[in-house]
Amino acid sequence: MRAGICDMVAVARIINATLVIPELDKRSFWHDSSNFSDVFDEYHFINSLVNDVKIIKKLPKELATATRAVKHFKSWSGMDYYEEEIARLEEYQVIRAAKSDSRLANNNLPPDIQKLRCRACYEALRFAPEIERMGKLLVDRMRSYGHYIALHLRFEKDMLAFSGCTHDLSPEEAEELKTIRENTTWWKVKDIDPLEQRMSGFCPLTPKEVGIFLRALGFPSNTPIYIAAGEIYGGEPRMAQLQSRFPVLMNKEKLASAEELAPFINHASQMAALDYIVSVESDIFIPTYAGNMARAVEGHRRFLGHRKTISPDRQEIISMFSALL
Repeated sequence: MRAGICDMVAVARIINATLVIPELDKRSFWHDSSNFSDVFDEYHFINSLVNDVKIIKKLPKELATATRAVKHFKSWSGMDYYEEEIARLEEYQVIRAAKSDSRLANNNLPPDIQKLRCRACYEALRFAPEIERMGKLLVDRMRSYGHYIALHLRFEKDMLAFSGCTHDLSPEEAEELKTIRENTTWWKVKDIDPLEQRMSGFCPLTPKEVGIFLRALGFPSNTPIYIAAGEIYGGEPRMAQLQSRFPVLMNKEKLASAEELAPFINHASQMAALDYIVSVESDIFIPTYAGNMARAVEGHRRFLGHRKTISPDRQEIISMFSALL
């Protein structure tokens, strides 16, 4: 989500277009209905970029019936592509980007465009005030336990279903995830070999494996750990071995009351935003899967001064675990 928005800021600059505040993807597994202003500070976003890109909240009334082009911008493209594409679309007053994640980061963009992407991601995209306040409260409460690790434990139902990863799951659980994948229409890949996925390093580490990994790195058992994740698939029983190795295991539900979390609880993107804040502010950030949030947090921490991030080599770790069994 964050990377896609920043890409669209860069595209708008490249093609000299006005950017309408993006709509957030409503197709998420958790059916989140949040709008941009529910998650991000809209005013700050517009004004932070006022000297770079003109951004408006909604399409003007006079353009509501204008002929528009629906464009699937090709991922991994550079300046030449966008300049050529916009030349073909000059007759249109409105261009609707059908998807926003065009993956501009490594496509030989000029330094000024790359810098704009970074500023859009890590300065302009500030969370809505109520999310910022709650996030900072969680950070303060986590800090009361001492220096802490933020562990992005992506062992969640949607990730496991999407990736086809079934290690350490029961046959019934594996079948449930397969059914979810088959019934989620916008997930294109349906037939997945779980063992091949795992041995290739495409699966998140299990909670048990994370516990072993952290102890192997020398972290003491009293290390405070914040679990940046939604509901772990399998619940407390699946977390038991990690909990036994690291008893000071916290999450937003443990750090805040039900009343404090009530405004966010039914909005997955807002709950994820709270995890994002606690992760960015952590002493060490450890992602167990290289997904969009993990990459965004790691990039944000670099932007703020190269804060420590440990990214496990999942393929190597799985190979070592397999050899020991």
